Amino acid sequence: MRKTFKYKLKPAPEQEQALDRTLILCRHVYNAAVGERREAWRMRGASVTYYQQKAELPGIKEAMPEYGEVHSQVLQDMALRVERAFQAFFRRVQAGETPGYPRCHRHNRYNSVTYPQFGNGATLDNGFLVLSKIGRIAVRWSRPLEGTPKTVTIRREADGWYACFSCADVPIQPLPPTGQETGIDLGIEAFATLSDGTRIFHPGWYRKAERALKTAQRRVSRRKKGSNRRRKAVKLLAKAHLKVHRQRTDFHHKVALRLLQTNDAIYHEDLQPANMVKNHHLAKSIQDTGWSAFLTILAFKAACAGKRVVAVNPAYTSQTCSGCGMIVHKSLSVRWHSCPDCGTSLHRDHNAARNIERLGQSLQGGVALAASEN
Repeated sequence: MRKTFKYKLKPAPEQEQALDRTLILCRHVYNAAVGERREAWRMRGASVTYYQQKAELPGIKEAMPEYGEVHSQVLQDMALRVERAFQAFFRRVQAGETPGYPRCHRHNRYNSVTYPQFGNGATLDNGFLVLSKIGRIAVRWSRPLEGTPKTVTIRREADGWYACFSCADVPIQPLPPTGQETGIDLGIEAFATLSDGTRIFHPGWYRKAERALKTAQRRVSRRKKGSNRRRKAVKLLAKAHLKVHRQRTDFHHKVALRLLQTNDAIYHEDLQPANMVKNHHLAKSIQDTGWSAFLTILAFKAACAGKRVVAVNPAYTSQTCSGCGMIVHKSLSVRWHSCPDCGTSLHRDHNAARNIERLGQSLQGGVALAASEN
């Protein structure tokens, strides 16, 4: 199991300046690499490879000694990031998706550097994180570090600096089996509805914080560009958005753990939120729920706990009657399912959750288990 552990750093003021300086230099290397590839294709129709750009780094450090302040493997990782960005671009082109050509990053859009080999430029010593060219940085160890650290990513967020340790061979902690299975229907009215009728509501984090966010945004707009007061206002706005993000993530983790503690298999819709947010009447509410992030967390926790999470085709799960299988057409505004054939009457999302569970069991061969329990 590969897992990332994130910890808050407590750098000294001079260390913060060194970290900021490292980010600036790495951003310059990244932008130069993107520009070199773009110009090579425009002028000569030729492609520049990752290995060619990696081989240019020693010459850059000789010509511009300030890049000697950055560890060599950190600079190499910048070239690797550019390579991955272009690979993703070509993959999207081939798939017929919106390509999104790799672009240069502004100073506020580049916030992390990676040491690709733990022990080479980044090590631990008596609870301190030792970074090459920066020094010993105190770490707030909020939980034990498990497994074998492989890479270390230093990230700047609105409220400070963080270290992310990517560890291999993390031991799995399986949860005891319960013999239960459930289907979940994700929605806006209720965050999730289970096949047994249980409904889980979300607090609406962004909606509650919207007034404060608007006030913070107006404060930024009134400040003069380039001034210290504007920088302070931008930082306050970023912290407000970060708080909403962390509230949402905390809710996702708690709901996912609760579902896995009570079920051995969880079936959900194979949703495409990127397409669903094109509906401008529902886009803000859909993004506030964070379905994609929740399903990612749920799948990872299931792998750690030895449970199963299965995605099923969401087509007609709300229209099909869970009692007899008849198609009962209804618009999105109709929140109650009433079948004229068998008389089944229940909430629309509850009906969908039951259909999702049945579809998932048919894919996994779990119908016999459900029949034996009933």
